[in-house]
Amino acid sequence: MNTPRTRKALTAVLAAIACLSLAATALASDGGTAVSGMYATFWALVPPVVAIILALITKEAYSSLFIGILVGALFQCDFAPVATLDTVINNGFISAIEGNAGIFLFLVLLGIIVALVNASGGSAAFGRWAQKNIKTRVGAMLATFVLGILIFIDDYFNCLTVGSVMRPVTDGHRISRPKLAYLIDATAAPVCMIAPVSSWAAAVSSTAEDLSTGISGIQLFIQAIPYNFYSLLTFVFIIALAVMKFDYGPMNLHERNAREKGELGALPGSNTEEGSGKGRVMDLIIPVIILFVLCTAGMIYVGGFFGVDAWGGTNHGGDFIGAFGNTDAFIGLPWGGMVALVLLVIYVVARRVLSFKDAMACVPKGFIAMVPPITILTLAVSLKNMTNLLGADVFVGNAMEGASKGLYSLLPAVIFIVACLLAFASGTSWGTFGILIPIVVPVFEPGSALLTIGISACLAGAVCGDHCSPISDTTIMASAGAQCDHVTHVSTQLPYAVTVAAVSFVCFIVAGFVQNAVICLALGAVLTVGALFALRSVTAKSSGSV
Repeated sequence: MNTPRTRKALTAVLAAIACLSLAATALASDGGTAVSGMYATFWALVPPVVAIILALITKEAYSSLFIGILVGALFQCDFAPVATLDTVINNGFISAIEGNAGIFLFLVLLGIIVALVNASGGSAAFGRWAQKNIKTRVGAMLATFVLGILIFIDDYFNCLTVGSVMRPVTDGHRISRPKLAYLIDATAAPVCMIAPVSSWAAAVSSTAEDLSTGISGIQLFIQAIPYNFYSLLTFVFIIALAVMKFDYGPMNLHERNAREKGELGALPGSNTEEGSGKGRVMDLIIPVIILFVLCTAGMIYVGGFFGVDAWGGTNHGGDFIGAFGNTDAFIGLPWGGMVALVLLVIYVVARRVLSFKDAMACVPKGFIAMVPPITILTLAVSLKNMTNLLGADVFVGNAMEGASKGLYSLLPAVIFIVACLLAFASGTSWGTFGILIPIVVPVFEPGSALLTIGISACLAGAVCGDHCSPISDTTIMASAGAQCDHVTHVSTQLPYAVTVAAVSFVCFIVAGFVQNAVICLALGAVLTVGALFALRSVTAKSSGSV
């Protein structure tokens, strides 16, 4: 939204950056070094904070992320212009593209597959079927939630698949695209973080494997699941919110516009296409099944499940869990996506719902549809690279060591907050628990209940911060899956995520003393539903007073 207020805010931020530049240059001329002074300090978290604040003020992601990258590079290079440009290009953009080439390829492949399904008429046929069989808005939201729970292998795959499948259903019931994006985002990372067979479980177990915990990494992950309050209570929150039929915060306006005016908040050109009149429901279900099976096969193949050392890792012939622990989703997902695309082109041509020429026309369409998420993801990863160069991990590690000297039983709650803030600022769950788990483990006694709760707090906080962050790759994928504006998605889901986070924080305080997952989860469920009843009452009063 380009308003005078927005322009003034942007000008003020840029002026502040310029003032900081002059101050740091003056310090450097006196023999000080801005980089050494800012490394492993609070300044390491300033670039993402600047990007996030600008995104929320201006409602524009591209320039906000770029300014955050620029601030980080200036801090890193002592405000030297040539070195700053070199850092932005080499350590920022080129490094981001090189490190994420696999997921970019998967995004393009998935975009082409979605375009094929739309052109074949499969999406439209499924939408017509769903309108007949899913008769209410509540049913459509719960169906989206259930599908999100079922696709637990990987969060990227979850976001894009659930979005492409459920868009016709939620559009038909006038559910706004921001609400769809929230439902996708709220099931993607949380379900992956409590599924023992997922790319996230593999990442956590590999991080904890070589630490002195007394048990294997995967065992520690499984033991931590009942205490992952944020993930589990998010599911309670979604079901209660759908059944209670209300919304609050910015989401309320979008949902009201969708219900009353049919304004779904979709990106231009993202509405479901009718496609071929020969399309059937199976033309959507079969591609999804093929994609799911082949992406799973690709991930375990890369992990060595079939006795093939695919990329230099350990051979895990026949060991499904071991193969997931050894896999690389950035290789496995494109592997499965490429094979699935070839098979689906053969399928639609053989079914004669599309000619080969029409099928090939979907290639540029799919690529174009994925340009916005690829661009935002590149900028977001570049910004993460800047925080890494500035030593954000060292700063957080030092902060955690200081916190461990306080009240021992309150540490899980402290860890949860630290993980939330770090994931929010850095936009990465994996990076957050990768930093914190090695710090958290030595604080507690091996095999103790508090160690399990502390690890759970770390994982729950990582998911929560990632869920709230505009620069999170999972949040970006949810926006892409729902085909809605990214900043709108972030601003509408933030009050929901913060509500669950507040309840989770209380649960971690209690867990530090009670150390019983059942009691804490029951308390959390009651507090979550109670908070929604209170919010509904407040929302009803404010609506009545307007």
